[in-house]
Amino acid sequence: MSTTRLGAHDLLALVLDTGSYSSWDEEPVDVRPGPEYAVALASAREKSGVDEAIITGEGLLRGRRVAVVAGEFAFLAGSIGVAASDRLTRAVRRATAEGLPLLAAPVSGGTRMQEGTVAFLQMVRITAAVTAHKAAGLPYLVYLRHPTTGGVLASWGSLGHVTVAEPGALIGFLGPRVYEALHGRPFPEGVQRAENLFAHGIVDAVLEPERVADVLDRALTVLTASRTPAVPSLPTDLDSLVENAPAWDSVVTSRRKERPGIRRLLRYAARDVVPLNGTGAGESDPGLLLALARFGEVPCVVLGQDRRGQTETRPMGPAALREAQRGMRLARELHLPLVAVIDTPGAALSQEAEEGGMAGEIARCLAELVELRAPTLSVLLGPGTGGGALALVPADRTVAAEHGWLSPLPPEGASAIVHRDVSHAPEMAQAQGVRSTDLLRAGLVDRVVPELPDATVEPEAFCRRLGAVLQHELATLLATPDDERHAARLERFAALGQVAEPAI
Repeated sequence: MSTTRLGAHDLLALVLDTGSYSSWDEEPVDVRPGPEYAVALASAREKSGVDEAIITGEGLLRGRRVAVVAGEFAFLAGSIGVAASDRLTRAVRRATAEGLPLLAAPVSGGTRMQEGTVAFLQMVRITAAVTAHKAAGLPYLVYLRHPTTGGVLASWGSLGHVTVAEPGALIGFLGPRVYEALHGRPFPEGVQRAENLFAHGIVDAVLEPERVADVLDRALTVLTASRTPAVPSLPTDLDSLVENAPAWDSVVTSRRKERPGIRRLLRYAARDVVPLNGTGAGESDPGLLLALARFGEVPCVVLGQDRRGQTETRPMGPAALREAQRGMRLARELHLPLVAVIDTPGAALSQEAEEGGMAGEIARCLAELVELRAPTLSVLLGPGTGGGALALVPADRTVAAEHGWLSPLPPEGASAIVHRDVSHAPEMAQAQGVRSTDLLRAGLVDRVVPELPDATVEPEAFCRRLGAVLQHELATLLATPDDERHAARLERFAALGQVAEPAI
């Protein structure tokens, strides 16, 4: 843990451009404190150098105007009472009215006990203001400092689109000292630490204060990017480069361990990538990667099945789909396009998956994608097997790598059902029309990106080629009116099977 706790002004001096901070604070409202409380407030002002536990204002972050709200622990342990709440909510509402991204840096022991239940209920008021800010499509980014506990964590500390935490920070709903006093035993060591919360998918990163500005800048570069980028042109010969290879060749090719996946796609083809972590609700699955990014000038939320994180002993579980749903919510709240990358040998078939609600999570992903008002683009990057792949299919447009494929079961499984052996897998792959070119003819895929001859042997060139296609498709979708785009998506899936041609 950091040995020195930064004050609110010290933190803002690290994050904001030098000399750019301007306070929004007014004289705190009079809560008519009793004699003892009045002495405590006067002492807190003298000790901390601020007049309340919250400071607010605006500044520049790498030249970009932002609003800020930050806690000051030296003022009565950063506790929130009526005056602090009033200041905080006024700042949030001003940021919303002026269309500014909002950076929040809580640090607090929770509710101010001297004000009792009235102070406790201020968390509802603060949450309402933050919710309205997010409903306006404006970014809300949170840096949790040491310590952040109680109602502060359970309100404005846990609502960030992106949430990072200070190394070693104590972050918990109930402070350990209170827990021990109530229960007569210490709280388990390490549970309420930032690093443990990261391991459980509750915060997106653990970062020293000196690194926060870099991450916030990258995130805001994506979140505040233009939603009307120019539509770039594409080479006219892409379609002619796709070969008519047998379906089984694609199946075998797509399973090569060296084949580029979502991580290399982001490395070679995207920019300003901000990795996110977990569901934000206590789960993280290595089978899915979630990030903010830009392809060219086009911002988006990316959620991708990561074959590197899927193994025979730990296939993609229900938590991965709950993490995907977090990405869908971000796209909806921030009015960002969503890119869903399909690359999986199949979801987990296990007791844990059944008890974790795998089927229900697939259904919820489908329902969310069908109704999502944001532009959506699905990418068939590699194997697309079963319900785990289906969960990310519905989209306005679908792009496939040449050797990407989609099937209800692996071809071996289909062969076992129909022929009671696996030796007919190549025939089943061909007959079921799983390959990208079959899906293109059936109207299930809109564009096939060639592999020359295989993405495994040209990973960077292929990823850049695919990235250019994604940029073109996303910019085109952004240029389409929302209602028109959504109606076309619903019509697309309503018409499935009515115009499909037989597989070759």
